[in-house]
Amino acid sequence: MVLLSDMYGKQIISNEGKRIGTVEDLIIDFEEGKIASMLTVKIDSLIRSDHTAQLLKKNSVSYDRVKNVSETVIVGASEAKR
Repeated sequence: MVLLSDMYGKQIISNEGKRIGTVEDLIIDFEEGKIASMLTVKIDSLIRSDHTAQLLKKNSVSYDRVKNVSETVIVGASEAKR
């Protein structure tokens, strides 16, 4: 199990070795009790934008794509093709 606080600042890397970004914020699904997405930008910057939905899609990585979490977060290659 990984603590939420340990996720911040981790590099997100595809399983092909492509750097996607750094975990800057998390979107939590409180009903399911799990992480829904990792954001590569602070959520504050998305909320203040006129294009929130577009920026959210561009700067988020679905947690369902996570393969491994250690010093870095490894995600499936399909997620890296944003």
